[in-house]
Amino acid sequence: MRHLLILFYAWLVELCRKPLMLSNATIKLIYIPGINKIRSFNSKARSYSEFIKAKRRVPAYKAFLKTRNFSKPSFSGLVPNIHEIPEIDKENYINKFSIDARCVGGEIPTENVIIDESSGSSGTATNWVRGLKERKRNAKMIEFGMKALVGEDPIFVINAFALGPWATGVNVTMSCVSFSKLKSLGPEKEKIENTLKQFGEDHKYVIMGYPPFLKYLVDNSDIEWKKFNITFIFGGESMSEGMRDYLFQKGIKKAYSSLGASDLELNISAENDFTISLRRLLRSNQALQSKILKHTGALPMIFQYNPTDFLLESSESGELIVTICRPGYISPKIRYNIHDRGHTLSLKELYSILNDLNISLDHLEKPQTDLPLLLHYGRADMTVSFFGSNISPTDIQEVIYSLPELSKIVNSYNLSVNEDKEGNKKLIISLEVQKGKTTEFLDFDKIQSIFFDNLSKINQDFREARKMLPNNSLTTICFEDFGSGSFKQNDIRIKAKYIN
Repeated sequence: MRHLLILFYAWLVELCRKPLMLSNATIKLIYIPGINKIRSFNSKARSYSEFIKAKRRVPAYKAFLKTRNFSKPSFSGLVPNIHEIPEIDKENYINKFSIDARCVGGEIPTENVIIDESSGSSGTATNWVRGLKERKRNAKMIEFGMKALVGEDPIFVINAFALGPWATGVNVTMSCVSFSKLKSLGPEKEKIENTLKQFGEDHKYVIMGYPPFLKYLVDNSDIEWKKFNITFIFGGESMSEGMRDYLFQKGIKKAYSSLGASDLELNISAENDFTISLRRLLRSNQALQSKILKHTGALPMIFQYNPTDFLLESSESGELIVTICRPGYISPKIRYNIHDRGHTLSLKELYSILNDLNISLDHLEKPQTDLPLLLHYGRADMTVSFFGSNISPTDIQEVIYSLPELSKIVNSYNLSVNEDKEGNKKLIISLEVQKGKTTEFLDFDKIQSIFFDNLSKINQDFREARKMLPNNSLTTICFEDFGSGSFKQNDIRIKAKYIN
């Protein structure tokens, strides 16, 4: 009976939601404060409904559950225990089953389907299919979110994400064209400059792209940025608050991040003035960091998200597990581990922490909604992010062994992305030279050029990222003596550390 009640409830919620998708004014009803308990129940009820439908109608998911000997989750009262459902990810699901098998009905529909791709750490493209319903809903929510950030006035969107088959570039174009003037240029500095000059200072511009390219655009253009009304919306990787400050000093009016994943959806959560003020408060308050943060390192990005559309959980190791609660997706995702580190926090929990620390709410911008927070620390699956590309140790290993000059002398390696106080990012590949070997015979300029050429061949996302670089100085290899520098703490008895 509980099973049937939950399915009926999920169906009824979706039936009632359909009229709310007609305008931004009615969408606001979804975000009214004080109903987070209802949102939480909605999230689990709709997740359960999508689980049952996927189990029945998606051949790959049905087979996956069979291998795990799993039927369905138990209930706690009327609430399904979604956490009992086995996790899926690229390794155990996407790479194990064909694209058709992962679709509802066991095949890709013959029309109204967009196929885009992302490149994993191996460099092999992964294809994703998106149907009309999901694209329409995502576009509507992007429109609503954009207007909440920059206002209701007409906007001129310049899409500076990499164009082609990649998910972000193509979907941003499709989503924004219905509510804005749009020009999709990709990461082309000169074309963006020409557009701003020709259309002038009277427009409200939104330029969307990866943070390092946006920084490069500001630094290397003769545009007088302070004369323009320009908002940056970025994705693909995080932006430090120092870099945000730097952009503001240059004349950029606002800068916001949106979190998405090609595997899932391109607009899972977003920054706003409230979340940015909280991140800035964390930057200056160690006591608050100790109460809220769960992982060391750089400050996480902080977003707000709608749990009715996305059920977000954290695994025991701190990785995000996402269930898309929206119906109508061609390839459903139930408890999908994207291997990013993160956790959620309700505003009620946040306010309790602030009260315990005697921190006044006056330090924060007033939130427009009481939706929960997502603290996102970046990828957890052994990669570094650079200009929107994800680079893994496996990529570097393959490059080393494609070059006999290196494979003969390199003992180990690691990779890092360093950022200076102005937000400039630099990819550094450190190579540990074997005992008794020398690098004197190497032509350093030549080997460095070939190294990154080969990395471009292996990882297509890095190949596109390279096109955005102002010069080759932002990618470098350096040689270190055996057991010195970044390799000093290596221990042959344990796994090597490849990420600095």
